[in-house]
Amino acid sequence: MSVDEYLKKLSRLKTDKGRQRWSVATCHRAPHKPFLLLSIMDLIAQGQILENFIEPSFELVDTWNGYWQAIMPIGKNSSMAYPFPRLQSDGFWHRIVKPGYDANIDYNISSMAKLREIYSGVRMDDELFALLMDPVAREHLRTAVIQTYFSPEIQPRLYEQGVVNCESEQYKNEILELRQAQSDYGGSDMSPQKEKTRDAGFRKAIVSLYDHRCALCGIRMRTPEGHTVVEAAHIVPWSQSHDDLPTNGMCLCRLCHWSFDEGLMSVGRQYEVLVSDRVRIDSNMPGHILTLMDRPIFKPEIERFWPGQENLTRHRRSCFA
Repeated sequence: MSVDEYLKKLSRLKTDKGRQRWSVATCHRAPHKPFLLLSIMDLIAQGQILENFIEPSFELVDTWNGYWQAIMPIGKNSSMAYPFPRLQSDGFWHRIVKPGYDANIDYNISSMAKLREIYSGVRMDDELFALLMDPVAREHLRTAVIQTYFSPEIQPRLYEQGVVNCESEQYKNEILELRQAQSDYGGSDMSPQKEKTRDAGFRKAIVSLYDHRCALCGIRMRTPEGHTVVEAAHIVPWSQSHDDLPTNGMCLCRLCHWSFDEGLMSVGRQYEVLVSDRVRIDSNMPGHILTLMDRPIFKPEIERFWPGQENLTRHRRSCFA
């Protein structure tokens, strides 16, 4: 099948339609399937998908969530669990089920947990996958999806999201190689797109190094939908350091991140948790925070990625008391 035939197929996806359910931004159609196809194209462009077997991986979910959050109104939530099995109806998507399930049955899937229970992944038509592996053909197919299912006002945001997804993966790899593209990401006049790329690349690098675990309290919680309790935190703020290397970062849960930034927590010379006396003032009820005092922090396995003591010293002197 030729690229023109697949351009037609991707332009005729079976999607839910309704002016009351979907806005003009998505041409009054459900955007779930287009977001999934764009996400797969991005992972192929990044070199994360190399074979014609697509798993419902956390990387794919995270990319899909990024498109949803970039385009859809705040408060309107959904899941990649909806389009992943339902693209079967469009003629180029072939579900691969786990033992005990039937690939020809349309199971009622509404969560990633249920999706992963039933399906190990999917295969596309070999001809379509070969086209997606070709950069020129892939961009033709990407353009068809974006121009068919999204309004002209929204289309630039989708193209930008694709660029951010790919460039942030490259930036993440540069961070993990202990180098940064300072010429592109070190200036104060950084473009909004570059800023998004830098933020996303730093988050990917730090969260993966700590395996989604908070360095200070050790909590690790991740939902099947790809949401995580932790964030990537700078030890010395980016605005002061322009430093995204792992030695200036830690993975922290939201409470520990706030406590660290407020100077209520820090890390000592032996990589122990420090808790400020200020947590006990007035009517504070710090709860489990006090139990963390003097406990060793959780660090990446490889020592060169550990928080740098020079950066931790700056934090203790400028912020912690």
